[in-house]
Amino acid sequence: MNKSHGSTGPSDVQEITLRSPAELADALPYLMGFHPNDSVVMVALHGGRGRFGGRLRLGIPQEPEEWAPVAAQLARSLVTGSEKRDSRPDAIVVFLCQDPAEGETAPQAVERLRPLAQCLRTACGALDVPVLEALCISDGRYWSYCCPDGRCCPAEGNPLALPGTTVMAAAAAYAGIQVRGSLRELEAGLMPWRTVAAAEQERALDSAGADMVSRILDPDGRGEVAAATLALARELMDRLGSTPAAGPGSTDDRDDGLLGPDEAAAVILGLQDRETRDRAAEWMEGADAVSALRLWRALARRCVGPYVEHSAAPLALAGWVSWSSGDEAGARVALGLALRADPDYTFAQLLHQACNQGLDPETLRRCLRGERQLRDGHGAEDVSGRSGERCPPVAGTGQRPVRVPVQRQARRKAAERRPGEAPRPGSSAGRHRARDVRRRGRRDTGSTGSSG
Repeated sequence: MNKSHGSTGPSDVQEITLRSPAELADALPYLMGFHPNDSVVMVALHGGRGRFGGRLRLGIPQEPEEWAPVAAQLARSLVTGSEKRDSRPDAIVVFLCQDPAEGETAPQAVERLRPLAQCLRTACGALDVPVLEALCISDGRYWSYCCPDGRCCPAEGNPLALPGTTVMAAAAAYAGIQVRGSLRELEAGLMPWRTVAAAEQERALDSAGADMVSRILDPDGRGEVAAATLALARELMDRLGSTPAAGPGSTDDRDDGLLGPDEAAAVILGLQDRETRDRAAEWMEGADAVSALRLWRALARRCVGPYVEHSAAPLALAGWVSWSSGDEAGARVALGLALRADPDYTFAQLLHQACNQGLDPETLRRCLRGERQLRDGHGAEDVSGRSGERCPPVAGTGQRPVRVPVQRQARRKAAERRPGEAPRPGSSAGRHRARDVRRRGRRDTGSTGSSG
C-alpha cells in the first residue's frame, strides 16, 4: 500500500492527517462537497506534510484518444493555478471515479481506465510534480494504480468505509461540512426538462426568438431588449422571493410552476447578450442572491431541445451566485454544466478557473458594485454602451482554464420551406441568428472582465 499523507487544512486550523489510500478515498466527497461520479479529480499537495491545495474536476472523456491531451491540460492547469494562488505543488493525488458500464465488472472498469491514470501520471511528471497516489473508485470499492502489492491492494479492490464511520466524517460533521449527494443528483436540478412541458417551452423559445434575436442584433433595439429583459428578470425574482423555498426535494418543482413559458423564453434569449448578462450578475448578495439563484436554475432547466447551448448563460450566472454565496461545490457543478453546454463561453471559463484556484470572489463583487454605483451615479441605465472603467478579468489573468473536446448536441434539421417562404419560428435560420448574438457578445468590448 502506498502510504499517502495528506492534511486537510492550513497550519492555523485543526488538521486531520490522512495516511492511507482508504482514508484518501473516504475524504474525496468532503473535499468536493459531493460524490463526483464519472469524474477525474486532481488535488494538489503542498509542503512536507502534504497539505491539500487546489483541486480540479472534469468529466471523464468518453474517447480514449482524448485522454492524453486532456491529461496534459489538467496537469498544466492545476500546477499553474496553484502557483498563482499559493505555491507550486509538491505532489498531486489523482482520483478516477466511475461505476462499471452495463455488462462490465468493477475490476474491468478499473483496467479500462488504467491508461487514463497513466496519462495523468505522465503529464504531472513532465511538469516535475509527482503523482503521490492515483485511485480508482468504482461500485463502492477503491483500487490503487500506484501500489503493486496484492496483499494490501487486491485485484478485487477494497471496500469503501461505511458513510459516517470514519475520522474524516466525524471531523466534517463537527465543522458543519456536508456532502450533498452525488454529482449526478446535483446536476439533475440544472438539466433541461425531458417532460411533456418541454415541448411547450420549446415553442415559446421559437416564438420569442423570431422577434427578439433580430432586435438584439440591431444597435437601436439592443438597449430596449436589455432593459425589458432585466425588468422581467427582476419581476420573476420578486415572484420567487415572495414564495418560500419548499425544501431540497421540491423547491425546483415549485419554482418551475411560478414561471410562464413565454416569460422564461424572453429572459433566456435576452441573457444571450453579454452586457445584459453582466448586469444580471450584479444580483449576487443578500436576498437578491437567493432569488436570483432560484431563477437562473429554473431558466437553465427550460433550455430544452435545440436551445441547450443557450443554458450557458443562466448556468454561468447560477455558478457565479453560488460561488459568491460561499457554495463552491454548487458553483463547480453549475459552471461545469455551462462549459458542457458551450465550451467557448468565456464568462464560465474564467469563473470556473477562479473557483478552482480558490480565489476570493470579493474582487469581482467589488468590481460589480463599482460599476453599479458608477451607472447609478450618472443617473443612467445605459446597457448597450457603458463608459465606466472595465473590470479586470475574473481570474486575474488572460489565461484560459482547462478545455476539452466536447461533442455538442446535434441541431435539429431545418424546417421544410417552399420557395420564397419566410423561415418559420424555430427554424435553423432563427437559431443561426441566436448564435450570432452570442458570437457578437464575444467580440464586443467592455464587460465585467469577460467576453463570452
